[in-house]
Amino acid sequence: MNNSVGNTARLIGAGLRALLVLTVICGVLYPLAVTGIAQAVFNDKANGSEIKDGSGRVVGSSLIGQRYDLPKQNPDDPEEAAKPDLKWFQPRPSGGLGSNSVNTQYSLILSGATNRSADNGATGGRCTKDAEEGTLCAQVVAAKEAVIADNSTGSYAVRPEDVPADAVTSSGSGLDPNISPAYAGLQVHRVAEQNKLDVKQVEKLVADHTTGRTLGFMGEPRVNVLELNTALKALSEN
Repeated sequence: MNNSVGNTARLIGAGLRALLVLTVICGVLYPLAVTGIAQAVFNDKANGSEIKDGSGRVVGSSLIGQRYDLPKQNPDDPEEAAKPDLKWFQPRPSGGLGSNSVNTQYSLILSGATNRSADNGATGGRCTKDAEEGTLCAQVVAAKEAVIADNSTGSYAVRPEDVPADAVTSSGSGLDPNISPAYAGLQVHRVAEQNKLDVKQVEKLVADHTTGRTLGFMGEPRVNVLELNTALKALSEN
């Protein structure tokens, strides 16, 4: 009997010692080591790839897109469509974003794609103005018309053939932070007019914030909208 109790006590003691050692190694030392290495080697990425304005205030992450809309006329009306604030460069459409129906206390964004096929609503393989409402083609046609109307100014007319694909389609996540240089360039005249800036100044701003292909061959050239708008704000305030 005494031997049995002694063996049990030794097993419990060994288990508790193992628990303590593993807790210290896996729950304290390993996380501290990983965090320390991340902060030392990848400080920016470890902290969320934050973007700061001229005053040092964090305005967002370079990895997550943001919308630039005017305040709603009736904030309590969930059916009221958001209208873009045309003084800013606009991101890709976020038609895949849904409203937060899980916790309505917070205005959270739920990301996701539309899951519609490329020919959804197409007629003869083409998207036309008579596409059925609610289809991808109808959304693309409406978005294209809006891009042309919003970005045409008194001295600059946007041609339908100049509208790039990323101006009228959302990304798979709906949170793409980047747009193509073509879409950024298409918005230059409108942004310059809205902010009372010279077109050449805004063109240089776009050029300065255009990133080439990764390692010279992966992906496509891109412009981070948040970084561009942060620089635009600084330029407008000077």
